[in-house]
This record gives sequence, structure tokens and C-alpha cells, in this order.
Amino acid sequence: MIDHFSFLAPYYDSLIAPPDTTRLKQILDIKPDNWVLDVGGGTGRVSSRLDDDSRGVILVDISRPMLKQSQGKNGVIPVHSSVNRLPFADGSVDRIIVVDALHHFNKPEHAVREMIRILKPGGRLVIEEFDVNIFVVKLIALVERLFLMKSRFFTPEEIVNLVESPEASTRIVRNGRISFWAVIEKDAQASDGSSH
Repeated sequence: MIDHFSFLAPYYDSLIAPPDTTRLKQILDIKPDNWVLDVGGGTGRVSSRLDDDSRGVILVDISRPMLKQSQGKNGVIPVHSSVNRLPFADGSVDRIIVVDALHHFNKPEHAVREMIRILKPGGRLVIEEFDVNIFVVKLIALVERLFLMKSRFFTPEEIVNLVESPEASTRIVRNGRISFWAVIEKDAQASDGSSH
């Protein structure tokens, strides 16, 4: 299997411009005592812009070369891990982001369940993805397939369907461009020790 991200790691930040995180910060509603977890965050191009608003930012990625590029970026704490088995206790994380990464996860349904597991009651998970209903995103998906990336892009409705937890509610926020945010909130009354 081709490891595209090991190859791209040294060039990634030059190729992919960091996004404007103003709207993402509003949607996340980060409090000063919150821990933020960036899942599949690669080089930290997004999470390095969230450190000033929170208690701390932890970046989780499966690619060691991508994590190496994140070191020293604005207080980001890199952790090597698969999204399918996150090394955090049930109900331990205040805010979780997944930016332009869900379509790369090999088991997205399991990944979403795992993120909801570690989310604190009253916590928030925000997934930013390209909307495959839009023509240019279909082209991006085709290019990634041609490069054998095995990406699976989702419609907003499909992401809502991935959240099968009775302890969480999901809403879609559109950004007016080619992406959208799936905002998943864990019920404040949810028990910390439940597994999904």
C-alpha cells in the first residue's frame, strides 16, 4: 500500500495553505479550560491556530512523518495513534476537530464512534469535509482515486448517518463554499463510562 502522507509530509504545509479558522473557532466554541483534540491533523496546520483559545491542543495522526512536521508549532502536542483506537479515556476531551481527514479514515463509522466515546458530556466534535455533492469535489475525489488514495468522500447526510449514538445530536453548517461542518454534540447528561 502506498503511504502518500509520508511522501507529502515535508511539502504539505507549502502545498496546502492553512485555512481561516475564524468560523471554525466560532463553531467549536472553545473555552479557556478546554482541551482540543485534532484527529487526523497531520502537520498541525489547523490545530496550531487554536492553541491561544484553549488549555491545550493535542494532535493525533497515524503518519509519523506528518507528526514530525507538527513539532514546535504553537504548543501543539503530537500523539501517534490510529483513529480507530484513540489513547484517551471515555469522556475525557472537551472539543474534537477533524478537518479534511474523515474521507481518509479506513473505517469512518468506527472512527466517529471512537471520537464520541472520548468526548466529554456536553462536548463538541466538529468534522469539516468537502461536500461530494459539488462538482469540483467530485473531481478531487477522482484525482485521489487515480493516485490510489482510497478516499471515501461523504455527503452531509451520510455523515449525519455515521453518528449512531443516542447520546449525541448532529447538525450541518454550510460554509457557502465547497465544504461543510458536521457539528456533533454529546448530551450533557451522557455517562462518562458508556461505550458505543
